[in-house]
Amino acid sequence: MTSGIDPAVNAADLRHGIAAAKANGAGMVFAPEMAGLLDRDRARAAASMRAEGDDPVLATVREAAAKAGLWVQLGSLAIRRDDGRLANRSFVIDDTGAIRARYDKLHLFDADLPTGESWRESASYAPGDTAMVVDTPLGGMGLSICYDLRFAGLYASLAQAGATMLSIPAAFTRPTGAAHWHALLRARAIETGCFVVAAAQAGAHADGRATYGHSLVVDPWGDVLLDMGEARGLGFAEVDPARVADVRARMPVLQHHRPIPPVVRA
Repeated sequence: MTSGIDPAVNAADLRHGIAAAKANGAGMVFAPEMAGLLDRDRARAAASMRAEGDDPVLATVREAAAKAGLWVQLGSLAIRRDDGRLANRSFVIDDTGAIRARYDKLHLFDADLPTGESWRESASYAPGDTAMVVDTPLGGMGLSICYDLRFAGLYASLAQAGATMLSIPAAFTRPTGAAHWHALLRARAIETGCFVVAAAQAGAHADGRATYGHSLVVDPWGDVLLDMGEARGLGFAEVDPARVADVRARMPVLQHHRPIPPVVRA
């Protein structure tokens, strides 16, 4: 997606994408981080922030999922919490429109880039406090969002808890994406023996930012099954759950995992 500053337009894009995915034989559809609103103007964005029960984009996606009979991993939305702060929240929605799982982004992106871009996600958002694996038709799915990608320990824990697929929706900047996106996603797949699905924001956005794109599907051996480049729209990949057992039998890193002992500095 190239999400903009109007939630109604973004919701319509999601509705269309879900229907088109179903028409083309998909079993599950994935959307990127901040699919409902991408706006760096905090005052303007605040007018569109809603509690989960009142969020129109979430309601639209739930309705579209039920109408299509299709599971949806709704990358994330900005959701207003009861305490007034925001959560960067991911949802897994089943083919009846029911919410099967929620995950609030654990690691918040606070960084100053060499390009002059400065990001302070923690100024508006509160971090989550729970890691999540949810059962889906594709197997156990571990949830994460964007900057989480840089923290390998999270994915090891998700795999140990039964994840065979990792969802990593994102809105990566272009400089960090060009440098690290492919390498980190392939590493997370290889380290855990999981499929990785990373739906990404792409292109020039209405709020002035530019995102890297390159939505990827990576198999447990680290092979890239799909790279959408900088295009927006739908991409399709076939995944075989049996591939996870095959790769993990050949490279049994999860069986060999040991708790890390205290670090000694000499």
